[in-house]
Amino acid sequence: MIIDNADDSWTPGVLSDIAVITMGQSPKGESYNEDGVGTVFFQGRAEFGFRFPTRRLYTTDPKRMAKANDALMSVRAPVGDMNVAYEDCCIGRGLGAIRSKDGHQSFVLYTMLALREQLNVFNGEGTVFGSINRDALNSMPIDIPPQEIMDQFEDIVAPMDAAIRNNYDEICRLQALRDSLLPRLMSGELDVSNLGL
Repeated sequence: MIIDNADDSWTPGVLSDIAVITMGQSPKGESYNEDGVGTVFFQGRAEFGFRFPTRRLYTTDPKRMAKANDALMSVRAPVGDMNVAYEDCCIGRGLGAIRSKDGHQSFVLYTMLALREQLNVFNGEGTVFGSINRDALNSMPIDIPPQEIMDQFEDIVAPMDAAIRNNYDEICRLQALRDSLLPRLMSGELDVSNLGL
């Protein structure tokens, strides 16, 4: 939307000028569980969904945390895959969390998506297994628009991101309802014969 319309008012910079980056660190394996005990834990892109990662693992010994709405990026091959943290969560070695320094989180997310081609360079560069470290991520070159442009972008896009989140919430509620009702319907525990359908 705006990157293609950049003009002389944009200044050259690096990602760390607009964002704080937290690289993941995996907790000890014995702290993992699938029973919902402790903090939600994402190891890497394997849990990534369309927009938000799918809860599978929890840890009782969280090390590095991402906050809700942080951009989550795969920092190991394939480098650059993106999701958004649905909630505060622990992140493992395969992920980095990217948060706006000044409340322009939608701008940061779409900047990261626009950097996909540049990030692709790290996939297998010099090694069989591609990765990117914190210094390389912090120093990714970007063009930074004036504050008022970022404000305008946020005013337009943040409500769209909120709508995506609200739709995801509704999908999760409907899936939970389906998963609760379907076995009871199939077993005959719930009788729907006199609903007149």
